[in-house]
Amino acid sequence: METFTHFVTRLSSTQLLLITLTLLLYTPTWPSSAAAPQTELLRDFKATPDPSIQTFQSLLADPNGNFSLGFLRVNKTQLALALLHVPSSDPLWLANPAQLARWSDRTTLVFNGSLVLSDPQGRVFWSTHTQGDRVVLLNTSNVQVQTQSSVLWQSFDFPTNILVENQNFTSTMSLVSSNGLYSMRLGNNFMGLYAKFKSGSNSDQIYWRHRAMEVKAEIVEGRGPIYAQVNSDGFLGMYQTGNSAPVDIQPFNTFHRPVNGLRKVRLEPDGNFNGFYWDGSKWVPDFQAISLPCELPSPCGAYGLCGAGNGSCFCLDNRTEFRSGECFPVQNGDFCRSGLGEISNFWVIRRSGVELPYKELMGYQTTSSYGECERVCERNCSCWGAVYNNASGFCYTMDYPIQTLVGVGDESKMGYFKVREGAGRKKMNVGFGVGIGVVCGALVIFVGVAGVWSFRARRRKRGRGGGGVKRFTGQDGGLSPGPYKDLGSASFGSIEMGNNSR
Repeated sequence: METFTHFVTRLSSTQLLLITLTLLLYTPTWPSSAAAPQTELLRDFKATPDPSIQTFQSLLADPNGNFSLGFLRVNKTQLALALLHVPSSDPLWLANPAQLARWSDRTTLVFNGSLVLSDPQGRVFWSTHTQGDRVVLLNTSNVQVQTQSSVLWQSFDFPTNILVENQNFTSTMSLVSSNGLYSMRLGNNFMGLYAKFKSGSNSDQIYWRHRAMEVKAEIVEGRGPIYAQVNSDGFLGMYQTGNSAPVDIQPFNTFHRPVNGLRKVRLEPDGNFNGFYWDGSKWVPDFQAISLPCELPSPCGAYGLCGAGNGSCFCLDNRTEFRSGECFPVQNGDFCRSGLGEISNFWVIRRSGVELPYKELMGYQTTSSYGECERVCERNCSCWGAVYNNASGFCYTMDYPIQTLVGVGDESKMGYFKVREGAGRKKMNVGFGVGIGVVCGALVIFVGVAGVWSFRARRRKRGRGGGGVKRFTGQDGGLSPGPYKDLGSASFGSIEMGNNSR
């Protein structure tokens, strides 16, 4: 037994030696699919997108491996320099959201003191415009360009649509939703959400505002601007520069409850402002600025109507069916004919029982009647619509394309809405079209039956008359000259349609 054991041991050692030599001499060296991310980028660093990578190419990692800076593939052919939360693969920050590069080996990211994303044609998509020594990614998710003694640039100063915990959000910054329609900014003593309903306009419509409650500390005029921060204790706080006590607290669901994962708030594509925390496997909702769907800036799209009771979507024009998330195509501009001082053609929807979801944040004027309120808008080529409250006499005018209105039971709240000529005429309600078809079909059948009956009657008459055939002459076929009621001025329940061509 002892001899056998010694033999097996020697044989195993010999086999191990042969296997080791074989691997060293004959096994080829396989290239790695992607280089491991670095913990810092020094001068003369250069990287290009790897064509074989389909989602994200990591270039720089934080010390704990929770965050990574690299190339994010967008719509298969485009590239964004992005910071990812590695456990969830969710982007927390984009360097170039408004100017994406191409996913091509000719696109380059270099660090020459400045971190620069460019292409060979000299087009610069994004740059830090610095003269630093290195780029590092901190375990807070903050990307920094540093010298030996100072921080020249950091991603925390240029947020996109997300704030993470302990990141300061100042009055010079803004969060912008991924679709570019909504933004979050700070005022002197409040936090506000704004909508860009009219492209090219510098005046955004505020639709949500939270004023600082000033319970633990007061805002002192002249002491400095306010800033916001997601606190690890489970709240979104507002502070005044130089004061550690918050002037306002918006508590999360986990207020004063410790969580192990990262906290963040995000401005959503629908205009809401939501908070989350990472529980180790998923993002858990923890905060919501706007809780009711009808209070969002445009939940049912252009010319939509949101049912206040259940949040269901309809159309202001009930001849139009709500489908595919819209009633009419999105419109832009105004009704002013350039240089002519005239108003371009439009048609009108009038509806009662409607109001604006954010009327408390809008300006208004007082008029004596709904008719006067309507005329104020009708004569103004920049006005798209008006909503009148008969009880207060307040007339709210909109200088942007019509968005979603809220349906209410009060018929004294009336709306007047312009629609650009030609928009929405082909998108009639299916039931309305079917009804017209049924009527036309019934008319054809009636005419056919009447014709057959008439033909048989004439034959019977000829048979009884026994003589020549009596000839009948009639007028040319066609519609009578009228009068007809214009479909554009028909009334449908609480909706009145009208033409206003200028």
